[in-house]
Amino acid sequence: MVFLPLIALVLAALFTGAAIYISLVEHPVRLGLSDAAMLGQWQPSYSRALPIQAGLAVVGGVVGLVAWYQAGDWQYLAASIVLLAKWPFTLLGIKPTNKRLQAMTPHDAGAESRTLLVKWGGLHNVRSILGSVATVLILWGLGGV
Repeated sequence: MVFLPLIALVLAALFTGAAIYISLVEHPVRLGLSDAAMLGQWQPSYSRALPIQAGLAVVGGVVGLVAWYQAGDWQYLAASIVLLAKWPFTLLGIKPTNKRLQAMTPHDAGAESRTLLVKWGGLHNVRSILGSVATVLILWGLGGV
């Protein structure tokens, strides 16, 4: 059944596209702002992106698992694991930085917030890589790679 792998592909690709946009466009532009403006832009942007990216990763991962269960293609299982790996990576690797950034006010922004946002960008790049790997794995399972 090709239907579920295609849905998993669309969800993984949407996650990846959003993550890559943030990595290549939004975050580099953000880093060009003053410290206060940079933090002031990151906080609402992160809050708005969180449910979208989290939802795409979870639903895409679950749909990929169901596609693997039905089709038996290991690529769907691997893609699901990679896509769902975003969760523990975020909780263990990024959440401490996020919490510190969310606790600051733009008035308090300075060298510390800038350093944290540069670090956050590097950590976020891992999400872009995870999404890309998951997308390629699904494509491979579909015979497109």
